[in-house]
Amino acid sequence: MAPVAAVVMDIEGTTTSIDFVMRALYPYARQRIPDYVGRHRDDPEVAAILEETRRLGGVTTEEEVLKQLGDWMDEDRKVAPLKELQGLIWEEGYRGGELVSHLYPDVAPALAAWHGRGLGLYIYSSGSAHAQRLIYGHTVAGDLLPLFSGFFDTRVGHKRETASYRRIAGDIGLPPGGLVFLSDVREELDAARRAGWQTVWLTRDGPPPLAAAHRRATRFDQIPF
Repeated sequence: MAPVAAVVMDIEGTTTSIDFVMRALYPYARQRIPDYVGRHRDDPEVAAILEETRRLGGVTTEEEVLKQLGDWMDEDRKVAPLKELQGLIWEEGYRGGELVSHLYPDVAPALAAWHGRGLGLYIYSSGSAHAQRLIYGHTVAGDLLPLFSGFFDTRVGHKRETASYRRIAGDIGLPPGGLVFLSDVREELDAARRAGWQTVWLTRDGPPPLAAAHRRATRFDQIPF
């Protein structure tokens, strides 16, 4: 690989198992949406989420808003107000000790080694930046937040859009060729590559059948930089 100055990572299937997200985080938030909104509807942050949901969903009453949020979650829609609400609900779970983030065993040692070499470490996920900080602040390996330089969510654009990676490179302040994106989703990697990034396809369950112009690794300690 060409010299790398910063590493940008996906979460699900890359650092953290998809099962943890789908079977622990998502159900935890899905079950608690009505109760959380009922307790916090007058909080400015929650009020803004409800208002944005009304605007995007074309709904009016709180009952309709709750249904819209639930429908978006069931459809796994990458909608900003839903992602922000999920993050707030997860915060209660993490702070109360009900949630602890899974990490693949190779992740924490690699992050520490890369950080020690002076590489910038970033996350780019469809989950809100707030939720990302919760995930890495409460892992089975402890608090990893000191290792990271920043967090990006879909406020910069969707993960399959080339323009998103150009914006991230601009925000980080590095040329695209010095950035590498790690993900388990080919379409995301394709978008990053079109923006001039280096890419590594994480294939933790074994090589996929598709050929693609991306380096591949099943573990972080196999990545050659």
